[in-house]
Amino acid sequence: MTPKQTENLFALTTPLYYVNDVPHVGSAYTTMAADAVARFQRLQGKSVLLITGTDEHGQKIQRTAEALNRSPQEHCDQIVSSFESLWDKLDIQYDRFSRTTASRHADIVKEFFGRLWDKGDIYLSQQQGWYCVACEEFKEERELISEKYCPIHTNKPVEWRDEENYFFRLSKYQQQLEALYQERPEFLEPESRRNEILSFIGQGLQDFSISRLNLEWGFPVPVDPKQTIYVWFDALLGYVTALLDSDQEPTLENALSQWWPINLHLIGKDILRFHAISWPALLMSADLPLPGRIFGHGFLTKDGKKMGKSLGNTLDPVALVSQFGSDAVRYYFLKEIEFGQDGDFNLTRFVNTLNADLANDLGNLLNRTLKMVHKYFDGRVPEVNLAAMAEDHPLKSYGQTLGKTVAQGYENLAFSQICEAILNLVQAGNKYIDEQAPWSLYKQGKLDLVKSVLYSVLESVRLAAYLLSPITPNLSNRIYNQLGFSIDFNDKTTIETALPYETHAQWGVLPADQRLAEPQPVFLRLELPETLSS
Repeated sequence: MTPKQTENLFALTTPLYYVNDVPHVGSAYTTMAADAVARFQRLQGKSVLLITGTDEHGQKIQRTAEALNRSPQEHCDQIVSSFESLWDKLDIQYDRFSRTTASRHADIVKEFFGRLWDKGDIYLSQQQGWYCVACEEFKEERELISEKYCPIHTNKPVEWRDEENYFFRLSKYQQQLEALYQERPEFLEPESRRNEILSFIGQGLQDFSISRLNLEWGFPVPVDPKQTIYVWFDALLGYVTALLDSDQEPTLENALSQWWPINLHLIGKDILRFHAISWPALLMSADLPLPGRIFGHGFLTKDGKKMGKSLGNTLDPVALVSQFGSDAVRYYFLKEIEFGQDGDFNLTRFVNTLNADLANDLGNLLNRTLKMVHKYFDGRVPEVNLAAMAEDHPLKSYGQTLGKTVAQGYENLAFSQICEAILNLVQAGNKYIDEQAPWSLYKQGKLDLVKSVLYSVLESVRLAAYLLSPITPNLSNRIYNQLGFSIDFNDKTTIETALPYETHAQWGVLPADQRLAEPQPVFLRLELPETLSS
């Protein structure tokens, strides 16, 4: 298998979400972050493949479907449509939607299993232990909380299992995994997640079962059809299946020929061990290159409390985006929560943040500046001598370095820092226009100064809109359109050809004499609702 031949390709994934229920806000959070990264990489001129999808096998799905009096496939199809609908509402521009029930996926799983079988890394043995159906994972005794409950699904008791299964020789790859984290510390981030995995590996890795008995919903083990392939063995390979073009024969060689290795896996910390231990070990066994990077983000709470149906405090992402729009939701979760840490949603803080940052600071700055340009200069961008502007000009000096700062932020997945850095420019623009008082300068006949002030503010707003576009594409569209550009940040082709980062991330791009649109609010102030309703 050949790794990617060019540095101009960038592939990334969300998890393949489990379809026991409709998408929750945690799933939306990961996917919004992935979409922002994909959009940024497109601005950088990369050919991007954003993979999302659904994990549809396992006992949990079988039981859920039975309880709802559906077939497992009917249940999966219904839930998948809810994911696709939410991603559309959130303006997620995924390129591939991988479903583990697809027949093409079955071919990839069978071939991959065969490769590990031929290597001698799969064997038959007895499995005994406590099993959490909700996690689809055996738990060690030391992990369980009182009364034999799962530490993650704290309202669900684990089940004792004693059956013959096929095992993967994970213990064989302990030293290679330890070497991986020693040689490539960037492989798993943030550092807290890497330390957690190093601690777990240090306690000694045990082989794990990759099949189940008495389970109909899944792929049969190729060498023993009485057994069913374990859902996590199957699900991780969904990333590989997604790399196939629609007209390609489903073989590992074809799947891995162009986009492998994947640059970035974005996951929640609850599925960290599968991605940071099992996945690289399976790939090592198959003699395949490893992904570039795995990033495990934190959990979300609501009003400082863990969310759950039993607590009656879940946050419906469909209701949230229906009521406030995708830009508001995307901005809040990526700006207000440090990616990698746990974070909280509070409706009052949500409304206040959006009104302060986007309606007041950014939207009002553009609106009042446009009105003055229409009043003083016939609605055209004033012509100024950018080279003559002082190097310590408060907007120019900050704007000249902001593109580089923000690019580094996107590379580091530091979305909160990105938003803060951009907001600093916007706030500096508000301060600058208040201090310079161009309306007073105009009355004094100082037209060159008026032109310079208004241009520098408009250009700062343009730069802010461009750099925010991976997070708030629709807001950025409205701003760019009012500044006279015919550009759509939701058009992948336009982004790759007409909006290169090396140009538009610079300060001083706004063309002189460009016709500006009539000022309209680009972000309407939000009102605090009594309840959220979808």
